Amino acid sequence: MLTPSQLLEPLVRLRRPEDVVVTTMSVVRPWGLLSDSDLDFASADSAMGHAADLALGIAMAQPMRRVISLNGDGSMLMSLGTLATIVAADATNLRLIVVDNGGYEITGGQPVPAAGRIDYARIAAGCGFEAVDSTDDPDLYRAGLPGFLERPGPSLLSVKVRPGEEPPISRRPTEPSRYLQSSLRDWSRTMRAALGGT
Repeated sequence: MLTPSQLLEPLVRLRRPEDVVVTTMSVVRPWGLLSDSDLDFASADSAMGHAADLALGIAMAQPMRRVISLNGDGSMLMSLGTLATIVAADATNLRLIVVDNGGYEITGGQPVPAAGRIDYARIAAGCGFEAVDSTDDPDLYRAGLPGFLERPGPSLLSVKVRPGEEPPISRRPTEPSRYLQSSLRDWSRTMRAALGGT
């Protein structure tokens, strides 16, 4: 299993300046400590289970940008139909990474139903994703990440990650990263401006 830093540090190094990164739940704080882009979006205090939907909307509105969604396993499980919608939309610029830590981390660590038995990569393949993979090995993840990011999508990578103990975000100045310090509404305006107002 990967640690959150083993998951995120290679990704932040490979991220292009114009990439949009939508995070949710357990990775919102760790990502914000590594990246300070106006194109980061923390979908953690909005409707739970809809980070991939939001990423799809951005990918459709911004077809020339690569959109990366770091979605929790519990969040993905809540909206599996989104996988079919992504394929139907032909979102070739969307990369979906399922952060599979087996729990709803920022709501108290409740276990995800059937944790450890769900194969998100197989579900995505069944929906028609162009490229799917899964890993629990840090070295294989690091070696395969460039190819995952560069090949046409929609693509899904399911990564087994050690559970942590991230508490809910507060949207206060005490949060360690800029994209968590303002309201969801205000940050949406920041991101919209960075996208060129579309």
